[in-house]
Amino acid sequence: MTIPTAFPNPNYVAPTGASSGAAAGAAGAPSLGGTDFLTLMLAQLKNQDPTSPVDSNTFLSQLASLSEVQGITNLNTSFSALSGSMVSSQALQASSLLGHQALVSSSTASLATAGGTITGAVAVPQTSSSVTLNIANSAGVLVQRINLGAQSSGLANFSWNGTQGDGTKAPPGQYTLTAQVAGVASGTAVGTYVNGTVQSVTMGAGATGLTLNVAGLGSVPFSSVQQISN
Repeated sequence: MTIPTAFPNPNYVAPTGASSGAAAGAAGAPSLGGTDFLTLMLAQLKNQDPTSPVDSNTFLSQLASLSEVQGITNLNTSFSALSGSMVSSQALQASSLLGHQALVSSSTASLATAGGTITGAVAVPQTSSSVTLNIANSAGVLVQRINLGAQSSGLANFSWNGTQGDGTKAPPGQYTLTAQVAGVASGTAVGTYVNGTVQSVTMGAGATGLTLNVAGLGSVPFSSVQQISN
């Protein structure tokens, strides 16, 4: 809202030097603050025509406008302070995630050592008589198939001990996870989740938000985290 620059009184007599300042203001279209408004108001009251004073209704209307503008300004200041407080609070809460296990939406998992363990879950879209997790190496070769049996809709947890189908230990590296759910149409993507340790937390700006650095998964947005556990 723009604060009125003067009262609409045709008998108003501008003080000396005021006209050039008003003209400059109109040309640059500056935004006047509360102090400027009160200065103009007092100047008008001092220079008004005694035989035709400022209309009281107009006077009260413009005072209400000033009050509304000041209220909006104070509200914006309060919201800025609240936003800063919330960011600080979020950063403090995020620090408590360090060292915890985060269940993150991912179709890949990293095996840190030969014979290591990878845990996670399959997002089962509907009750099924059979859920199977397939694990393939970077070359796309299937190295292990884990039968999770019958599952109801929701998350079906799995744990891979790092052994291949022939009983040997799988080498360290990146592995791809795919799931098959009986009763779900072929070609329908079934989501998978992988557990990883939260190593650090980054506070982003704007839409970036909170980002977690998870071991074996890299940097992931907090919105991709399904579950946090000890």
